[in-house]
Parts: sequence; structure tokens; C-alpha cells
Amino acid sequence: MTAEYQVHGDVAVITMNNPPVNGLGMSTRQGITAGLAKAEADASVKAIVITGAGKAFSGGADIREFGKPEALAEPNLLSVILAIENTTKPVVAAIHSVCMGGGLELALGCHYRITAPGCNVALPEVKLGLIPGAGGTQRLPRVLGVEAALNMIVSGEPVKSELLASVPGQKLFDKLAKAPESLAEEALAFAKEVAAKHADGSALPLVRNLPCKHPKGDAYFAFARNMVKGMAKNFPAPAKCVDAVEAATKQKFDQGMVTEREIFINLMWTPECRALRHLFLAERAASKIPDVPADTPQRNIQSVAVIGAGTMGGGIAMNFLNAGVPVKILEMKQEAIDKGVGIIKKNYEAQVKKGKLKQDKYEQRMALLSTTLSYDDLKDADLVIEAVFEEIGVKEAVFKELDRVMKPGAILASNTSTLDVNKIASFTQRPQDVVGLHFFSPANVMKLLEVVRGEKTAKDVMATVMTVAKKIRKTAVVSGVCDGFIGNRMIEQYGRQGGFLLDEGCTPQQVDKAMEKFGMAMGPFRMGDLAGNDIGWAIRKRRYQEKPDMKYSKTADLLCEKGRFGQKTGAGWYDYVPGKRDAIPNAEVEQMIADHRKAIGITPRKISDEEIVQRLVFSLVNEAAHILEEGIANKASDIDVVYIFGYGFPVHRGGPLRYADEVGLFNVVQAMKRFAKNPLDDAKFWEPAPLLARLVAEAKTFNS
Repeated sequence: MTAEYQVHGDVAVITMNNPPVNGLGMSTRQGITAGLAKAEADASVKAIVITGAGKAFSGGADIREFGKPEALAEPNLLSVILAIENTTKPVVAAIHSVCMGGGLELALGCHYRITAPGCNVALPEVKLGLIPGAGGTQRLPRVLGVEAALNMIVSGEPVKSELLASVPGQKLFDKLAKAPESLAEEALAFAKEVAAKHADGSALPLVRNLPCKHPKGDAYFAFARNMVKGMAKNFPAPAKCVDAVEAATKQKFDQGMVTEREIFINLMWTPECRALRHLFLAERAASKIPDVPADTPQRNIQSVAVIGAGTMGGGIAMNFLNAGVPVKILEMKQEAIDKGVGIIKKNYEAQVKKGKLKQDKYEQRMALLSTTLSYDDLKDADLVIEAVFEEIGVKEAVFKELDRVMKPGAILASNTSTLDVNKIASFTQRPQDVVGLHFFSPANVMKLLEVVRGEKTAKDVMATVMTVAKKIRKTAVVSGVCDGFIGNRMIEQYGRQGGFLLDEGCTPQQVDKAMEKFGMAMGPFRMGDLAGNDIGWAIRKRRYQEKPDMKYSKTADLLCEKGRFGQKTGAGWYDYVPGKRDAIPNAEVEQMIADHRKAIGITPRKISDEEIVQRLVFSLVNEAAHILEEGIANKASDIDVVYIFGYGFPVHRGGPLRYADEVGLFNVVQAMKRFAKNPLDDAKFWEPAPLLARLVAEAKTFNS
């Protein structure tokens, strides 16, 4: 059992010990109830303390049990809390570090609570598409007040214990410990104090017995519902949080618990909840590389060099400065350095102005930044990342210089978004030290990092860069080497379908609106304008030489020939006003598309939003199946993580492959067969990838 039992004088201490966050798995729940029974049976024990070992009180449910029978097996968390409430000796929760989800619900079931300062307290279930399911919506409003509790439950965000302890009238914490180090000692003393208080047999306090009212209940909950629906229209859970807390104010406690449980179970089966739970596990699984053990020795990264002070180089540098890692930026000309450093300063100053960054932190970060015009000055860096022009000849010159100057054991990384990392590694005498680190623009904001593993990249390099990614707060996904890696290889097919839709009768805004209604952050044409249409143009020119049989619409080339490269030129598929990002439809662009249709003899047809969404999304799915088949991605969930964090795929749909599983792979393939019959589309592309065909034949899913 992952809960330890000890007796200190007349106080029994039950310590949850289930690393890393003392998840309330079956073994831990059994340990708690066994400890309670032991303490009850021991006449010398007068009080009980429940706490957590290590760096958490409890982070809630054990994610290793998600979807397994153990998660619901008795004693479940509701049974554990009931056992605590029915204990005849006072039970004190000694809370520290992390107290979230079921951990907070467990604490609310205790008779008393003492907390260390600095503890992160939350009910984050809404982030998994759920509401708290073990009394959180019924007990928290009783101890914290309805409005403060509902805000915590709907947001799911952690709040510091000392802030909660300062809420007027709160009964969440009975005592605030002086410091985290003294919590254990203070908890024992407090337990003895409450034991003496109830030595006469007086009733132990239960949160369930506290009143729960709001003076203007109906009006407040109506307001709360409107606010929540406006902020979370694609997610049912936040509105259901309001329903559950309202039930706490209008129903007796036991009936409120029934209401909470019904809502919880119904939400568990919604597509949104399934998608969010999938992503929760997928994000954590992405950091695990099958053939790189968790205990692989790592290289020490104390300083970083960045080649290039442009938009990408500056953004990459900011990630490390934010994490307290010294950065040296190399450029060829002083003007380029001055411009790049100026942009970094401007970005930080904007954060200071908005109150998101303190002045002293800004100064500390800038003090970690240095610049140079000489490769020789980079020789002591532990990690160097090049962010130069995306052309293989330029990369060759850079890596030959890095090979010359960098110390043995330094990691040499390329920020390439499409080029062959194996070829880049071959420009050095140390291919085992070369890896791709593909940051997404803006690099200081976007959470995704594609880690491209070359044929000869050493395992300790992979282990090291995955740890570095966590340090700079990126979600890292491993990709093998191919043109475009995972994300850009798939987005090319998405863009091709967008072009075919224009040829067949759509306008850019119709396609974009359909995809944005589906939930994409932006449609393909707004995305092209943001990224720069000239980038796609350069890739297509390469394709025309390398893959002359690959079919494309010519509309994007015609657009680029007009110099309409997107937001940076103020004109792309749309027009843009300086200082704004609003996409304004352009009549000349629509006429250009119409003229092109006429020139190639196409009569436009009416195309439904459903067809637009299916063709674009299923093009991602089929290419992803090829990527999995080839071993470029380790698992389907990695691809979902890439698209959620790098390409604005709707979170509530869980990623393209999770969405395909939800739709049904049989249905996906049937739609693809229809698209293959369209003479204006690319029939060869719509042949199901072997993996997809096999999954359908075996009645399996991508994520099964």
C-alpha cells in the first residue's frame, strides 16, 4: 500500500507516499482506510493526521488508473471521505506544496485542516472536461463562500494557500503553519489541541453540515452562466460547474452530492471530456522515447548559443533567458545584432508595461544576454541552436563553423522546419551531437517544440534536449527525419486541399470561416497570410522539380506573383491595415481566382461547410497515418499534441487522430473514397494509408 502509518505519542500519522504527486490510486486509498481503522482500534491514539510525502499533499486522481477498473474500485474516493467523516477521533489534514482535485476533496472531508504557506490549491477537473466528482462542488462553497468557490471550480487554476487563508469568513483552513518546514511539528501540536477539545465527546465538525447560501442566488447564477457560456462555448463542463454549485445552495447536502455525481458521470461520456483526457495523457506521454530509458545520463546544459538574431533567433533566446540560462547570440553584422536585441527588449518592455513582468526580472534576463560577431566566442557553450535562413547551403556553412569551434560534447541543434537533419549532421565530424529543435513562431510564445532525431543522434542528446524542453516550458514531441517532419508535412496536404477548394468554387473566407467554426484558431488562408505566402511558394517550387506529378492549385502561385505575401506586406489572400491583424476580403483576389477557374475550364459549384471540413481534416489524418506507418512519429497521440500546440487544432476535439477516432475510421475512409472520385481532386492521395486501411479492417482506432 502506498500510504504509511506511524504513531507519534497519541497521534497517528497517515502519510500518502505515491510519487510523484501522491495520486489517490487504489493502493493509496486502501492505505488511508487501513490506517483509519488501525487508529480507531488503538485506544492510545487520540487524533489522526493525514499528509503527503515528498513534494505534494496530493495531486488528486492517479493518472495511471485513467480508464482502468481500479479507478472506480472500492474503496473509491467517496468511500474514503465517508470513512474519514465517520471516524470518532479528530482527523487533521496537514496540507503542503500541492493540494489539487481529489486531494483537496480528501482534505475537505477531514475534520480540521492546517496548511503550509506556498501550497497550490485547486480543483482542476474542468480542464479534463469534468466537474469535481467527490464532493468538491458541494463542500468548497461551504468553506470558502459561493462566489470564490465557483471561480476556483470554473477556472481550475491553482490559488496559493495563504491567499485563500485571507478570504474573509473562510473555513477552508483552520490554521496556517509558520513555514513549510514546520508543518509536521505544527500539525502534531494542532492534532493534540483538537483531541483535547473533543475529549468530552463533543461532535466533530463536518464541512457537510455548514450552511451554503448566496444572498442573490438566482441572479448570481444566471450571470455566472452567461459569463461561462461566452468564455467556454465549446466545452460543456464549465456551465455544469455552475449547475453543481447552485445545487449546493438549493439542495440538502446528500441530494447535492447525487446531483454532482450525475453531472460528473454524464460529462465523462462527452466527446469533449474524452478529448481532454486524451490530451492530458498524450502531453505527458510525448516526453517518453521508447528506446531512451528514463535513467539515461544527460549532458550538463549551463549556457546556450543562438546563431541568428532574427525573429526566430530572438524568440528562441528569450525562452532560455526566461529560464535563467545565459545566452550568447551570434550575427554577421552589428546592425543585425542591434536590431535583434532591440526586438527582445521591446518584447520584455511590453510585458513590463502590462504588469506581466517585474522590472527587476526584466533586468535580470537582459543581464544574461550577450552578443558576438565571432564563432570563436561560442566555444564554451553547452548547446548551440542555429536559426538562419532555410537553405541547405547556408546551414552547411554554419555547421562546418560550429564543428570547428564548439567544445567536445556540445549539442549542435538546427531550427530547420523542413530540411534533412541527417544531411546537416553530415556537415560535421560529430553527427551523434546533432539534433533538430524546430521551434514554432513566435518562438517565445508557442508551446510546441519538434525534436528531430537524426539517424546518428546519440541517446544522451535526446534525453538532454527533452529535459531542456521542460526547463524552457515547451511541450516536446519527437519526430524522425523526413521533409517537413510531422507538422509541416501534414500541413502541406491541408494547404493543397484548400487550393483545390478554391478551384472548385470556394472563396478564401468561406474556407476559413468553415474551419474556424469547426474550431481551428484560423483557417488555412489566414494562416498562410500570417506565416508568409512566399514560404509556401518556395516549397512548391522545390516540389515542382522533385515531384513533378504532385498536383497543386495554381492560385497560390498567382497570388505570390502579385507580391501578396501576407500580413508582412499588408496584402495576401486578404488585405491588412497597419497595426491590425483583421483579415479584409479583397475583390481582386476573388476575381483572380474566378479568372483562373475560367482559364482551366472549371465551372464553380456550391460546396458545403461539411465537405470543406472533411477534406481539410481528413487530409491531415491520411498523411498522419503514413507518418505513423513510416515510424516518423512514435505514436498517434504525439501527432495530436503537435497539432494542438503547434497548429491551432481545436482542443475540444483532441487532435486530428483523436477526432478521426471519434468520427469512426470506417466513416473517414468512406468519405475519402468519395473524394477520390472527384476529378478535380488528387485521387492518388485519397487512397487510404496502409495503416488506416488496416485499422479499419481490424475495427481498431489510432489511439487504441
